[in-house]
Amino acid sequence: MKIVVLVKHVPSGPDTLAYATDRTVDRAAGPGRLDEGDEIAVDQAVRIARHYPDARITALTMGPAPAAAALARALVLGADEGVHVLDDHLHGSDALATSRVLAAAIARLDADLVLCGAASADSGTSAVPPMVGERLGFAVLGRADRVTVGPSGVEIRRDDGGGVEVVAAERPAVVSVTARCGPPRYPTFVARAAARHKPVRIWSLADLGIDPSDVGLAGAATVVRSVAPRPIPAARPVIADDPAGAAVRLADFLAERQFL
Repeated sequence: MKIVVLVKHVPSGPDTLAYATDRTVDRAAGPGRLDEGDEIAVDQAVRIARHYPDARITALTMGPAPAAAALARALVLGADEGVHVLDDHLHGSDALATSRVLAAAIARLDADLVLCGAASADSGTSAVPPMVGERLGFAVLGRADRVTVGPSGVEIRRDDGGGVEVVAAERPAVVSVTARCGPPRYPTFVARAAARHKPVRIWSLADLGIDPSDVGLAGAATVVRSVAPRPIPAARPVIADDPAGAAVRLADFLAERQFL
């Protein structure tokens, strides 16, 4: 079984998220990390691979040089190898262009199971997994809270807010996972040491047969017109010690925000 896990290098927190003059995320503005959702995806891949002796897990990322840190973390968490699509023309790629590149890399890797986080911390669109599946002709099972892989198929459970759904499909498939799958296990010292010797391949757009005009800002189907910092939330109301008055103020607060 060939498992590919899509991993992304994202700003380490809201305070480090910055934008360049072309209104793209400035990846060099501050420290970054492997997206938490993708950490869960790597952990799920490791759990699945334990049941298949022939399984091999490839962590796949695209982006500038710092994205290599995301691959390094994925290798520590249990991936067997890494692939970094690195090309200057990728700068400014939107979800559509990103899916084009990732799909081409997955096809080259001949994967039959793709795992990833449900939404990245820096954009949160949840658009890339279904786009990748559509390009490859793979089944797409989104927002999985639990993943079970059989000899030829995949089954997931997910809570859609109104109840629990069970969805199944044959492989090949793309599966995005949520935090309800559980946190990744803490890597041991042995795993950290072994990760240093795992191979990482670097591919360019030419290696994938992709025209540079189809990616980056030039090939983007969407345009960011402006960016602005998130507004500081208003001070939260303080409920006084008066029980009767507190109940009224609380009811008014909830009614104003349509919680009642």
